[in-house]
Amino acid sequence: MRILLLACRHCCRLPFFSRAAGAAFTVRANCGGGPWRRHRVLAAQCLSMSTTAGSILPWEAPSRETLLRTIDVALKDGNVDQALRAFGNYKSLHGLPEPRVLNGVIVSLSYTSSRRWLQRAYDLVLSVYQCNSNLLNSSSLMRLALALARDQTPVPASAVLRIILESGKLPDADMLSMVFLHMLKSQVGSYLAADVLAETCECFLDQISYRRQLKKLDPIKNNVTLFNMILESCVNFKCIIRAQKIMELMSLVGVVADVNTMAVASRVCQMVGQRDELMTMKGSINSFSSLPFSQQYLHFYDSLLSLQFSGNDMDAAADLIIDLYRQQKSCTFSDNDVQKQGVIQIGSGNLKSGYRIMFDPTKLDKGFVLDTKYQSGLVVPISGNLVPSEKAVAKLIIGCVKAKKLGALSSFCITLHKEELKGISASDVINACIQMGWLHAAHDILDSLESAEIPVGVGTYMSLLREYENEHKPEEFNSLLQQIQKIASTMEEFHTSPSFTIKDIAKIVKDEIPQTKSSLLSSLVEETEHYNPGDHLTFEFNNSILFFCKANMMEDALSTYKRMREQNIRPNLHTFCHILCGYSSLSMYREITILWGEIKRRLEYREISVDRDLLDCLVLDFLKGGYFSRVMEVISYMSTHNIYCDKWKYRQVFLKLHKNLYRNLNSLHDKTEAQSKRIDDVRAFRTWAGIK
Repeated sequence: MRILLLACRHCCRLPFFSRAAGAAFTVRANCGGGPWRRHRVLAAQCLSMSTTAGSILPWEAPSRETLLRTIDVALKDGNVDQALRAFGNYKSLHGLPEPRVLNGVIVSLSYTSSRRWLQRAYDLVLSVYQCNSNLLNSSSLMRLALALARDQTPVPASAVLRIILESGKLPDADMLSMVFLHMLKSQVGSYLAADVLAETCECFLDQISYRRQLKKLDPIKNNVTLFNMILESCVNFKCIIRAQKIMELMSLVGVVADVNTMAVASRVCQMVGQRDELMTMKGSINSFSSLPFSQQYLHFYDSLLSLQFSGNDMDAAADLIIDLYRQQKSCTFSDNDVQKQGVIQIGSGNLKSGYRIMFDPTKLDKGFVLDTKYQSGLVVPISGNLVPSEKAVAKLIIGCVKAKKLGALSSFCITLHKEELKGISASDVINACIQMGWLHAAHDILDSLESAEIPVGVGTYMSLLREYENEHKPEEFNSLLQQIQKIASTMEEFHTSPSFTIKDIAKIVKDEIPQTKSSLLSSLVEETEHYNPGDHLTFEFNNSILFFCKANMMEDALSTYKRMREQNIRPNLHTFCHILCGYSSLSMYREITILWGEIKRRLEYREISVDRDLLDCLVLDFLKGGYFSRVMEVISYMSTHNIYCDKWKYRQVFLKLHKNLYRNLNSLHDKTEAQSKRIDDVRAFRTWAGIK
């Protein structure tokens, strides 16, 4: 059937349609032949195009009820293709259907395993979101977010979750855990999951005007595993800034943490360099009479010991190792501990500027399994007890010898012997030093043990004597021989032969006592290769800068940074992260532009590694401060280095703060050069972010 629509510019009558099966009727106007033919051809072409595109003419279309019934039947039969065709026809003729039908289509598409259908569902959600987001149901959106996360498409999944948040509704906590579980399998997904969780907390904290309204957050607050998952992913991908933000939000929301939180928070503190916070936590943990979940507390002690070594605090490290040897704690919990709570301190101990997370030492989600691959290996579980490893003892020996803190090492050996602690013996420490060639250190420890009247086996003396001879050190050799002769009467080896002389001892050195290698020696060799004497200086400066930044004392932080440079101590990524967070907390955006210049130079010379967390924070701060040229500069840098840019987040920040920025200046002709450049930068960001 062919229909021709004819119109004449000389006629004021409206055109009308007539049709019959297999025939075409033409209505002619009273006008000349030329113009009429031309209008007929144009009208026919136009109608042909419209009927091809629409496929159904308005007067031939099924009724609203027919289309809705077709959609319902197709969804029940699982015929997604037919349901989408009927949905498309309904939308083109009648607009969007009622929420029941719309969300039914979204849910049906979510249950499919095809990425193509999931993409169609996501596109549909976006189109509805732009038209009328009130039609969307949070339950169906959560199902779609879960399906997208399972399909390893974290960007669309996070966008759907953010649409739920913008509607003012709280995502279902259990479903959110499942979505995050899949998103955290990738690096980009981990970034987005951390942002979504932070935005969830911030969104509802902003709406709360008094404390009773915090009950709105109970479903999220009571799901501590949600936070544990995100914190662990921050540790895995070394997201320093994000991890600190999540922990601060946990304090503000009022999350009652469990033992897993304590373990993951320990890793965060180790990553950031917050030794004081772990010492505060240690005081809380020591108040418990028993530790029922030794694997979780292993993470804490491992992190604390690692930070003691990083700060080159050998006295504190030795004390902690001794404490671990002393602890013979049972795996049962006493009644006195039931009412106690542990404390995770964040920032300053002053509650006005710091944060606290309370954790229940009896609470543990066994479904959450801690990742052990990021442990330092300094503490190991043996028969239910936490014991320092040989690696930890090796680090202690190396640190004391290199820093010339042999008094701490001698006191360590004396305490082990006097308290009869199960651990490494003093002879093992001395023999290891001898085999490493640290003869003077071994001799000093021997002297300290003698002064404390602690007996040492003759084999240790003989080993040191042999090395003095091999190294051609006659003065030390003769001095040790005389020392042995003086104390020979106290040695069991000489009781059977009291007539031993210096010559007899020298003969034993050469012939009778073999030199054996201990397992501690291999740990010493390995740790010596990784030892860098300057690392602890960087750590100490960073620790000071972090303290000043947390206390909003930026002048002191910058003074510390200048001293750091004057002493030729190279700042690292942590240094700039601390300063950036300090500036950001005080909205010092102009200073951040100067800091970006310093960071950029360090990145060009590869003095610091490229960090997505740092760059993301820079983009957000520049957006808040209105420095759009810097925004595009950082985004360009991220794109060049294949670092994911969160367009949705940046777009929402822009729309919140600068929605109508410079819209009226485009028509002005007397703009300054600076205004023109700024307008171009704003326009460039709008284009990049897809803002019309």
